[in-house]
Amino acid sequence: MTPPLFTIDAILKATGGRTEGIEAEAINSISIDSRELGPDALFVAIKGDRFDGHDFVDAALANGAVAALVSEGRGSGPGRIVVPDALGGLRDLARAARARSRAFIVGVTGSVGKTTTKEALRVVFEAAGETHASIKSFNNHWGVPLMLARMPETAQFGIFEMGMNALDEIRPLSQMVRPHVAVITAIAPAHLERLGSLENIARAKAEIFDGLEPGGTALVNADHAQIGDLIAASAAAKVNSLLTFGFARGTDWQIVNPQSAADRSFATVLHGDRQYALALGVSGRHMLSNATAALATAHIAGIEPDVAIRALAGFGAQPGRGLRKTLGPAAKPLLLIDESYNANTASMVAALDVFSAIDAPGGRKILVLGDMLELGEQADNLHAGLAEAVRMSGAERVHLVGKHMAALAAALPGGLVASHAETVGNGEDVIVADLAYGDAIMVKGSNGVGLARIVNAITARFEKS
Repeated sequence: MTPPLFTIDAILKATGGRTEGIEAEAINSISIDSRELGPDALFVAIKGDRFDGHDFVDAALANGAVAALVSEGRGSGPGRIVVPDALGGLRDLARAARARSRAFIVGVTGSVGKTTTKEALRVVFEAAGETHASIKSFNNHWGVPLMLARMPETAQFGIFEMGMNALDEIRPLSQMVRPHVAVITAIAPAHLERLGSLENIARAKAEIFDGLEPGGTALVNADHAQIGDLIAASAAAKVNSLLTFGFARGTDWQIVNPQSAADRSFATVLHGDRQYALALGVSGRHMLSNATAALATAHIAGIEPDVAIRALAGFGAQPGRGLRKTLGPAAKPLLLIDESYNANTASMVAALDVFSAIDAPGGRKILVLGDMLELGEQADNLHAGLAEAVRMSGAERVHLVGKHMAALAAALPGGLVASHAETVGNGEDVIVADLAYGDAIMVKGSNGVGLARIVNAITARFEKS
């Protein structure tokens, strides 16, 4: 019989809380959204930027939650577990889940590729045993404890993504997760607005080392200028084992002979005197790098390389991160590449490189590019700096969205820019009206720009022939 996620007694012991009219003896899921409740759910009433969960406690209990974790002084009534602070209580549950677990734990961070790498790790570890992994991009001060608290006691592997916007944000997350392997995917110009320099970004990402379990391993991408900063940070954190991966010569897991087709990637990965043939169902050098991180982590965890290689062969792009949709008639479809979830200069260049290898099914190659956010004073220069990559992509028409994309528009040949709008709302109709079956279109921008709305509009318009 599968044990419950937590008994009510275990919750009280972990949080120091008290009950008010609790009839249930255990919970089997945890949620912070009253509209999305799993079986025998505990609803945690955290206060977010836009909503306060305490306003939805009654709705959660009415929708099937068996209990609600609430802050002291924020209402009373049956079905409640009262703690000093609901978010603090969630963190207490996360620590309790970690303390009882015998799983092999991996933490993942980086400026680009962390969610894709987390998904590659999930695919590999699921082939080897019961695996618990973060969903979506739940990687912040509430997302990480929520994901950790949800980890079943029976899990053999746990994979947790950690993000940040400033210094001193990843450290407490890593100290809560206590990974056996800490993966850093890359250092790139993201969050410059608050951090100011690549060196500070490297410092912030290196905080993941401070939570490593004794004897744990740091696994870092070597294909960026801040690799020396990460090596120094690992030494300062007294990490005994640091391994590197990437295309750079001399890495512990070196990628050689990379090849990409329209929807496939191939490479050889060298490790010591062994070499592994890596084949993925998705295109791009960056995807080969993410998969190599998963292969190396699996090796550290004791998973046979053949198991990892077979699992990675079925690994594909995720929604908002390169997922491809073929819409309309088979003879002449519209090819839509959805990269709408995230963007910085490194991921933009990588996506444009993938787009360069793609042929339109029978029409034109079209780009929709949205602002890269949180780049601070360097934003306009970094947007303008994309011009060469856009030209090399083979795009015949480019639609731009966001105020900083004005800098890219000025750097591109005038005939290439089909439109520029400061908001999605102002650009959506123009973009959709410009498309036709046979075109290949890639949509790429930071999530905050809202380009998912354009992806949805294109899908609705063209998915039926």
